[in-house]
Amino acid sequence: MKTSIIHSLTENFESCAHKTSDGVEFWMARDLQHLLSYTKWDNFQGVISKAKTACELSEQQIDDHFAEVGKMVSIGSGAEKEIPDIMLTRYACYLVAQNGDPRKEKIAFAQRYFAIQTRKAELIEIKILEHERVNAREKLKATEKELSQVIFEQTGGNQNFALIRSKGDTALFGKTTQQMKDRWGIKNKPLADFMPTILLKAKDFATEITIFNAKENNMKSESQISREHIINNKSVRNTLVSRGIKPENLKAEEDISKIDRRLKSEEKKSLKNPKKLK
Repeated sequence: MKTSIIHSLTENFESCAHKTSDGVEFWMARDLQHLLSYTKWDNFQGVISKAKTACELSEQQIDDHFAEVGKMVSIGSGAEKEIPDIMLTRYACYLVAQNGDPRKEKIAFAQRYFAIQTRKAELIEIKILEHERVNAREKLKATEKELSQVIFEQTGGNQNFALIRSKGDTALFGKTTQQMKDRWGIKNKPLADFMPTILLKAKDFATEITIFNAKENNMKSESQISREHIINNKSVRNTLVSRGIKPENLKAEEDISKIDRRLKSEEKKSLKNPKKLK
């Protein structure tokens, strides 16, 4: 997610925030509906219903976080009518987002935004980008697991997976896996655990193409799949280099496992005692 998009979304969510007389933040469900790109209130109510169930299961009182209210809206010619709305605490908004579709960019953003108790946009940005990198690493793991399975099914064994992956690294970086580990000072950890998000996504994309073509062309040998994987990684490298990005010159980032543990710990703490409407 681009920094500019994060700033824009942060401003949108912040602008819709309200405060009770005793300083508790809350959002109106009708506003949140549009922030999360739900066009129909009835559909959004289904998500809210799931969020209420999650609230109850977390041993929080639903009324402390979801307060039914009315809202007057214009229906033309100066007439108004009351429609139902709901006051949602930050915790309630978090639960609503958690029950939305994470493939939607705004919902993925909201899932992290409402788990962060600070209003400082720069810290929100850092956390969102850290989550994006963790998610990119998890996606690459899943894609490489699928490639390993394809190799096993089509060549009769997956002992060649490590070799094929290593050839992909060499094609992407112009250096071997070990040379990159030495360059980044990595010992006894996977190279991908220290890759910037853009390289994780680049590597994942190349691997997805390898899987597709290996299946589509029914490749039966290590040499065939290796050749395919090398071509795909070289193509991705060429695209990056054409945009001024040399993979081997990028700096290693913090160990992804440390970031993942820290994010989970911080999120758990921030949601432990959510502020209530009462």
